[in-house]
Amino acid sequence: MTDIDARFDLITRRLQEVLGADIIKGVLAEDRKPKCYWGTAPTGRPHLGYFVPLTKIADFLHAGVEVTILLADVHAFLDNLKAPLELVAYRVQYYKFLLLSVFKSIGVPTESLKFVVGSDYQLTKEYNMDNYRLCATVTEHDAKKAGAEVVKQVASPLLSGLLYPGLQALDEQYLDCDFQFGGVDQRKIFTFAELYLPKLGYKKRAHLMNAMVPGLAGGKMSSSDPNSKIDILDPPSAVRKKVKAAFCEEGNVEDNGLLAFVRAVLIPLTQLKLEEAARGESQGTGPTGFIGEGAPPGTVFTIGRDPKHGGSTHYPSYEALELDFKDKNVHPGDLKKTVSDAIVKLLEPIQADFESNEEWKEITAKAYPVEGAKPEAKKKKKVYHPPPPGKGKNPMSTEGTDATAGAEEAIETIRGEVEAVKIDE
Repeated sequence: MTDIDARFDLITRRLQEVLGADIIKGVLAEDRKPKCYWGTAPTGRPHLGYFVPLTKIADFLHAGVEVTILLADVHAFLDNLKAPLELVAYRVQYYKFLLLSVFKSIGVPTESLKFVVGSDYQLTKEYNMDNYRLCATVTEHDAKKAGAEVVKQVASPLLSGLLYPGLQALDEQYLDCDFQFGGVDQRKIFTFAELYLPKLGYKKRAHLMNAMVPGLAGGKMSSSDPNSKIDILDPPSAVRKKVKAAFCEEGNVEDNGLLAFVRAVLIPLTQLKLEEAARGESQGTGPTGFIGEGAPPGTVFTIGRDPKHGGSTHYPSYEALELDFKDKNVHPGDLKKTVSDAIVKLLEPIQADFESNEEWKEITAKAYPVEGAKPEAKKKKKVYHPPPPGKGKNPMSTEGTDATAGAEEAIETIRGEVEAVKIDE
């Protein structure tokens, strides 16, 4: 296998689909670094599904790809107001804090990454003129179709949803990439870009797609559905509770979010750590894999099990695990416990980063304010006011007060008379 073949295989492994593979091979044949861009719109809090593209980005970097991460603030605002304009700037900062922490935990050298905020170039005269040119070319049907899987669908859609696919296509040109990377749910936008960018005189790009991780209850894992996902900052108790409630029917491997997570995240992370160790590279702050003690060489995942129930089982591939689950050799309870423990270990270094970073905490409170929360009322400082005469806990009698006043008056009179006598003398 040539170096070009090896790099291409690393770039494209574990992907669901690749469009324009010849474009990537052509760049590698020119002996230059391919340029990739991956974008995310800072809307809801990132969930576990983000580990799928972020782990794949590690492959790109190891293959010598230059990676740009687009924090698409304009897209976030356009997508049916998923992110209110006044919160978008804070969410951009929140996403950057979190993504950097995830990359650090899995051993990705963050100095090799380039972060770009969409509004830094999407508001320029040149970009807007290209957007108008695109709008004069694209049909309403094609724009609506392209965004069907990504843009939030509502009964009365806004015009902004039709602009979304065009902007994402233009980003390929303005970020100067050779290929765009995203989930398979982006496929219609990718084919839209392949069709329309050449009509503006720009080159066609390649598109790489990872599989989507099903939610805990089946279907797509979504930031807008709290029951379908685990947030990256969810505490261990919440993680275990959500995994325990996840759909995981014995022997059923269809729409099984836990098995899908093992396949898309836990096993690839284990393989990544093993490869980093073999190269003598940093393995990050996270766990070094999800392999149990006593596992034979070649193991990529271990199902933990109490010795009285047969002990742990070690698997050389995801396919072997899936077959065992299908044949009911792995109980849903054992899978749930193993996945719960793995997720808690996976999130621990990221959550430790968050707890030690006051700036990140402040940004989080501004980016995701608690609904209905009232500002903390300031406590009034108590000022002591002495009670009037005759009041309070130990009031003096009126008679005593009057007598004291009379005695003081008499003393003053005597003192005055004494002074007068002295003067006469």
